[in-house]
Formats: sequence, C-alpha cells, structure tokens
Amino acid sequence: MSKSLRLSEKWFRRGLWLVALAFAGFLIGLGSTIVGDLPRVERTLGPKDFIDRSAADPLRATITAAERSGQQAEREQAELKLTAARQASRAARETFANWLATRHATAQPDQDGELIARTKALDALKQKEDEAQRDLGAQNQIALDARQSQQQAQQKLAVLEDEANVRLEAENRRVELRVFGYRLALTLPLLVVAGWLFVRKRKSQYWPFVWGFIYFALFAFFVELVPYLPSYGGYVRYVVGIVLTVLVGRYAIVALNRYLARQKLAEAQPDLVRREELGYDTALARLAKGVCPGCERPVDLKNTEIDFCPHCGIGLFDHCRVCTARKSAFSRFCHACGTAADAPGAPELPAQVQPASTT
Repeated sequence: MSKSLRLSEKWFRRGLWLVALAFAGFLIGLGSTIVGDLPRVERTLGPKDFIDRSAADPLRATITAAERSGQQAEREQAELKLTAARQASRAARETFANWLATRHATAQPDQDGELIARTKALDALKQKEDEAQRDLGAQNQIALDARQSQQQAQQKLAVLEDEANVRLEAENRRVELRVFGYRLALTLPLLVVAGWLFVRKRKSQYWPFVWGFIYFALFAFFVELVPYLPSYGGYVRYVVGIVLTVLVGRYAIVALNRYLARQKLAEAQPDLVRREELGYDTALARLAKGVCPGCERPVDLKNTEIDFCPHCGIGLFDHCRVCTARKSAFSRFCHACGTAADAPGAPELPAQVQPASTT
C-alpha cells in the first residue's frame, strides 16, 4: 500500500499514526487511573469487623487483667523480703551459735535470761522468714492463676479470631468479585464499541481516533481486566479463554467465508465492472505484492507474455493507444508518453475484457 502513496501522504499517514498512538496513550492513562481507583468504592475491612465483640471483649479484658496480675513487682518485693528475712535469720543463728558455744564454755548461770531472750528473738526472726515465704508462695500462686487465666482467654480469643479471618477471606473474595464486576462493566462496553468501530469506521477519515480507541479498549480489557480475572483453580480463566477463542475463531471463519463468497461473485462479473469496482490504490498495492488485483492469487508480473490473470481472467496489461507501449491496465496514464488511459479515441479493449452486450 505504501508504494502507491505520494511522499507527502506517507508522512501525513505516519503523523496520523502518531496521533492515534498518542490518543491511545492518553486514554490508557485515564483508564488505568479509573480502574486503579475502583477498589476505593469498597470499604477496607479487617478481622475486627467480623469478630464476635460480645465474646471477644470480655476475653480481652481478662487477658489485660491477667497481665496486670502477673506483673513481677509485688512478687519481686516478696522475694526481697524473704531474702532479707533469711539473711537476718541466718545471721542471728550464727550469732546465737557463737554465743551459745561461749555460754557452754564459761558455764555462767547468770546468762540464762539472755539465753531465753536470744532464743525468743531467733524464733521471731524465723517466724518472719516463714511469713515472707508464705507471701512469696501466695504471689507465685497469683501469678500462676493469672498465667492460666491468660492462656485460656487467649485460646478462646484465637478461636474467635480464626473464625473472623475465615469470614474476612470470604468477604474479601466477594469484594474482589464486585470490583471485578465494576471493571468488567467498564471495559466490556469499550471492547464492544471498539469492535464496532473496527468493522464500520476503521477506514473513515477519522481513522486515527478510531484506531487509538481500539488500542485503548484492547489494553483496558487484556491488561487492566484480565490480571484481575478470578481464577478458582484456573477454571474461570481457561473457560474464558475457550469462549474468547471460539468467538474469535467463529468470527474469522465467517469472515473468511464471506470473503470467498464475495471473491467468487466478483470473479463472475465482466472485466470492466471488476476493474471499476477496484480502487486505484488497492490495485497498485496488490500489484506491488505480486498478486492479481482481482483474485489476489500470485501472478508472475515480470513475464511479458502474461497480459491476463490465469486464475480469474482479469486484464493486467494493455497497450497505449498512442505509443502502443505495454503498460499496466490499472495505470491512469501511459508511462511512456503520458497519455491518459481513458482519453477519447483509445482503442477498444480485447474481446475477453469487453462488458457483456445488452440485446
């Protein structure tokens, strides 16, 4: 096709393709922004939105109270008191043992009262040590009860959180499906419009915008939508792929059959009618590819003995009426002398390319 275009027209077409790509790029940017913002229509949910608060709040309160009850401050104080009492009792026993040894050595009866007093003091210290030991045991029991209560509450709370997470995952799947539905509702109409434009308007004078919109629709569907397509183990994607393949394949088969039917009908028309129905640029583009403009089958155009297509019979070459130079039957002017091909007085076409006469 490009060989039949004027130089300026080629550059204009290249510039229009840049316009199409730029138009598609801006549309893609806008579409990506919209598609990216679609999840914001759904509120972000967390496990706390699905947990049973009437059961979870008392458990959390129990855990907090157990943590406070299990704090080490009072227990450490009890341990310090017990340590101090033990040290005082040990020191008193050592002093008493030394004094008692001296008492036996001197055997002084006047020290019996002091012996009784020292014994009572030692008993008092022992009693304080026992009290500190009991306080420490009580604190240990409180800490143990708190840990057990905390563990039981944490286990029950973990069960509630697991149930909430299951419900959250189910809701997240539903949210993903809804967001995918929003994306599908946005992109599928674009794809339908793009298909209609491709069929009806791709050769119109506004074709750069048509192709730009087509590229945008394809990008929005296959890039912005397909990655969010639910998988469900691959079943959905494979089914969608099969459906799309069947639809595209059916369209291709129907289009091929229509094309073959049109070609068969066109080849049954007289040569002059077929030549008039062919566009000048189309004919030159097909000739540049080495195929017949009428039936698009390969023809050896370099062979000077071939003037007609051996497949459909359409005239490919004729002779100028002025200089008799052999030229393309689709040329508007003779390449040798510049005479117009449709100038008055031109020699008649061969019999096999003459239109059917009416009687």
